[in-house]
Amino acid sequence: MYEKRINELTQAISTFFEKKGDNFAKIVQELTDRLSKNQKILIFGNGGSASQAQHFAAELVNKFLLERPAISAVALTTDTSVLTSIANDESFDIVFSRQIEALGIKGDIALGLTTSGNSPNIIRAVQTAKEYGLFTIVLTGEGGGKIGPLPDILCDIPSSHTPVIQEVHLLLLHLLAEEIEKSVGP
Repeated sequence: MYEKRINELTQAISTFFEKKGDNFAKIVQELTDRLSKNQKILIFGNGGSASQAQHFAAELVNKFLLERPAISAVALTTDTSVLTSIANDESFDIVFSRQIEALGIKGDIALGLTTSGNSPNIIRAVQTAKEYGLFTIVLTGEGGGKIGPLPDILCDIPSSHTPVIQEVHLLLLHLLAEEIEKSVGP
């Protein structure tokens, strides 16, 4: 009954690691290096990607699998007063970029999540992060969309099916949390 969906997901995962595994390894290295130097990670996305941003931040600040020191991570999707004031007074297109201006410091990491790669507020956030000297990473769907050429590292999932993209993003975020915890130690 669910065979088609399961096959689609497992194919996307195996194809990603065969073709883009090096990009993922680079992300692990950048995150562990920068977080070990007390940099922070700013995470953002819309809709389901917003919830994944919050989920990942919680696993870093609190814990994923290991008891260890807290890791500096902020989901830019959680402060409703900031989000709604920026969207109301200015534009929804800058709800994340404005926060990066306020919170980002050169050397920090900006991690965007977008299934399409075409969300104006994610594109703007990555552009702003680069202007401010943050290292930029984007997880997206196949081809990367309009955001494709912008980040320092793009991890585009080989699928155009939103649920599959989101499921692989969650797997990648869990793998990142596990690797980061190993590097921080107990």
